[in-house]
Amino acid sequence: MAEPVIVEVRRNGVVEAVHRVHAVAVRGGEVVAAAGDPAQACFMRSSSKPLQALPLVRSRDDLPDDELAVACASHRDTPEQVAAVRALLARAEATEDDLELGPQEGRPPGLIHNNCSGNHAGMLALCHARAWPTQGYRLPEHPVQQVSLAMHAEAAELEPGEIPTGVDGCGIVTFELTLERMAHAFSRLESLPGGARVAAAMRARPDLVGGPDGADFYLMREAPGWLAKGGAEGLLCAAGPDGTGVAIKTEDGSGRAHAPALSAFLARLGVDLPDLAARPVLNTRGERVGGIAARDTGSG
Repeated sequence: MAEPVIVEVRRNGVVEAVHRVHAVAVRGGEVVAAAGDPAQACFMRSSSKPLQALPLVRSRDDLPDDELAVACASHRDTPEQVAAVRALLARAEATEDDLELGPQEGRPPGLIHNNCSGNHAGMLALCHARAWPTQGYRLPEHPVQQVSLAMHAEAAELEPGEIPTGVDGCGIVTFELTLERMAHAFSRLESLPGGARVAAAMRARPDLVGGPDGADFYLMREAPGWLAKGGAEGLLCAAGPDGTGVAIKTEDGSGRAHAPALSAFLARLGVDLPDLAARPVLNTRGERVGGIAARDTGSG
């Protein structure tokens, strides 16, 4: 097994923390690069959202980029993001009260401010298109979650019964795969029915998918043709224009290692991402007091 990517957090040259990042790249069904353990398994969490959007675009062709992008989002509660969620709810003939998630700590009390509200609004829009009941759409036995499981199995080329499930932080079903199968699924995303539409919306509106502090946003902004979606507990999945799928996972669950780890790992594939290679550590005054970078790249 190859060594994982080691990301260091330094302050005035002193290493304060170290993150071990497992990563794998798959193209044409074959592993083309790996660091750490490609067989490590974890739940996909919010990295599933582009796959969860597939049944939505297969069921309706009236979604503009902003509404489809926010259906794939872990949004930052910006006015534009919330407006896109409201538009998607209206298209579903649903309201904020139909969202089956809870309030998010540190945000306004309305359910629409939860970072997964766009994802849930997309599920309500799917219910409307398929004439499915909206109540209980988050539950494993509901058709929304059953078709979501089927999408993950289709993308990863597994049987649905081979995919363990759990409950995500927002209450819907989350799916366990190995990093290699996640990368494989993302490598196939654009070739699947509806996948090109999902990818196009994410690339067109990365500002709605996440926020300027996220490695998924950075990658979509800095690397033409790439799409990416981060998930909880240090996971990020991505796909390139040549059909390469990538999955990275930080052992300790921290997302702050994502940008430098992506830069270091994708360099092995010939993708140059200098703006991701080193991220600053700032104090409360906004002053740079250190940096985060893969080992031996000079994190400050």
